[in-house]
Amino acid sequence: MKVLVTLASSHLSLEIASSLSGSHEVRLTDKNEVSTDLEIVCSDLGHGAPTNELVRGMNAIVHSGEIDPAASVSDQLDYQMRCTYNLLWSAAEEGVQRFIYLSSLRLMDGYDPDLAVTERWKPLPTTDVSVLCYHLGEMICREFARENKISVVILRLGDIASEKVAKTAISTSTLYMDDAALAIEKALGADHSGWLDIYHIQSVVPNARYLTGQPWWSADDVSPSFNLGYEPRARS
Repeated sequence: MKVLVTLASSHLSLEIASSLSGSHEVRLTDKNEVSTDLEIVCSDLGHGAPTNELVRGMNAIVHSGEIDPAASVSDQLDYQMRCTYNLLWSAAEEGVQRFIYLSSLRLMDGYDPDLAVTERWKPLPTTDVSVLCYHLGEMICREFARENKISVVILRLGDIASEKVAKTAISTSTLYMDDAALAIEKALGADHSGWLDIYHIQSVVPNARYLTGQPWWSADDVSPSFNLGYEPRARS
């Protein structure tokens, strides 16, 4: 499968691309030059032919909603809204089969920590720019999916952590890099509803707050149920 991964300047994107490269043909993109052994194409994700050329021939796109905290608020919002819109538009025009948006479980932090929050609960975004950006990115994905322009999968990722992090620093929504890569690999190959599927993704940690890999639609819904098949590795 040919997969485009955005935001190559992000550690998460580089790790994901490296992991996927073992079984897929991976292309990275970023607006700046990035040092990596994988193919990278510079793009500002504008609205026009260059973005169409970037996605042409791709089977899937993994689009990171992560933002550069050093960027201005205007640039952060521009990336999430205009650039995500342009990427989806070009992907739909070029017949890309699947669009995976990497969102964040921080959208659900507004709920009581004692509640077992699932994908069926509505996001409670704050005005914090980093959180608001994920919400705006999801809304744009929803519109494209609602109009049946492209099949969209939203993965709300937990707090990314390395294996070396002290156990005392682990949050109730920690997500280790290998589990993040596994979830994305599953999202590339799993059956989906054909328009929009949302999954919460975190690792197995003490007092885990979120149920993971559950189908967004329940058996009671009109639409069929789809399961991601994500099973994070148990750690001692």
